[in-house]
Amino acid sequence: MNDRMALSLLAEVMGWPEDDQAVATHEYAWLRMMSAVKYDGYSYFRAGVRFLESLATWLKQFAPEDRSAAYDFIKRRLVYISLPEMQCLVETFLPEVVTPHLRRTVAHQLGIKPYEVWAEKSGADAFRRCLRKTLFVGMSDGSRIDMLRRANSGRISTEQVVPMMNVDKEKWLDLSKNLQQAEGMTPSERFDCVYLIDDFTASGTTFIRKNVDGEWKGKLKKFNDLIRDARGIVGDGFPIADNYELHIHHYISSAQAKLALVERLEIAKAEWSEWTCSDYKVTESLLLPDSLPLAQPVDGPMLNLGDKYYDHEIFTRAEKHCREAGQSDMKLGYADCALPIVLEHNTPNNSVPLLWAETTGNGGAHPMRPLFFRRDRHGSLQ
Repeated sequence: MNDRMALSLLAEVMGWPEDDQAVATHEYAWLRMMSAVKYDGYSYFRAGVRFLESLATWLKQFAPEDRSAAYDFIKRRLVYISLPEMQCLVETFLPEVVTPHLRRTVAHQLGIKPYEVWAEKSGADAFRRCLRKTLFVGMSDGSRIDMLRRANSGRISTEQVVPMMNVDKEKWLDLSKNLQQAEGMTPSERFDCVYLIDDFTASGTTFIRKNVDGEWKGKLKKFNDLIRDARGIVGDGFPIADNYELHIHHYISSAQAKLALVERLEIAKAEWSEWTCSDYKVTESLLLPDSLPLAQPVDGPMLNLGDKYYDHEIFTRAEKHCREAGQSDMKLGYADCALPIVLEHNTPNNSVPLLWAETTGNGGAHPMRPLFFRRDRHGSLQ
């Protein structure tokens, strides 16, 4: 379907007079621009279908009197992170997050000011060594390790980047060998700093959580166990120092997730018998404002639609995880985050379900139709 046909369909669904110049000037122009610049790039639009057709189909599921509220939500509240925007966050990670930290570390070691590190060769050499002794670990496909490597070619080595957490003994030994043989290194060098990288966190649950039985779960628990077990298996050849610094970095984080991560990490550090790092820090490239989640009264019309067109089927699909988060429904998305956010490669289940949920309506509820189809990553939660 071409743009003209899609816009005509939208006008019909919304009840816009096609000969109304105000609509043609404002709405059509905005829709064309946003489709071209952002929304048409969504990875999970079905073949032959793009944003305008999807929007028309999505709006049509609502009663005519509810469509203006849904359209206004898309126009004024939706936050869409496009591929170029995500690429920008990946590319600025090293210069804006890693470099300042390492510069402060080197300055402390040399007894100088951070801005003096590159003034002398000794400082520059110390910084290069410190950067080479930093390990980057991808926590999921969303960590964009391939993009990170390309953006920092010549600055970081491929031998200090681990795309995923499946690391066997041979890989650990290989990391150690390459680090010790790198320029300026000694035979006893080990990684002093580890960055765990992921794309997005809305509630912090995927990274670290405690289930109803009091058992710790999440990616950090898996990583901590991985380091603990590998130390025993690999022995003296293990490449990560005993007192390494752990940095937990998300390219995008909600304010709710940042607070939750800091709180849970403090509890975990006190409760875990084998905490493998000496210190930790939580960082992000983009911190979403705490005003982003939908809330009454300003978002009342859209929240009311969420109640009216909700199908409890989406809760039953993930009931175990939802109940662990203290939920009895999914009207506001997982962990009641109520976010209006879409990432170009997928839509988080922490966003309001009207954006992503697809149900049959078998229980008598209204069948939900997604605007941005969500791919469920094997039941993982954001």
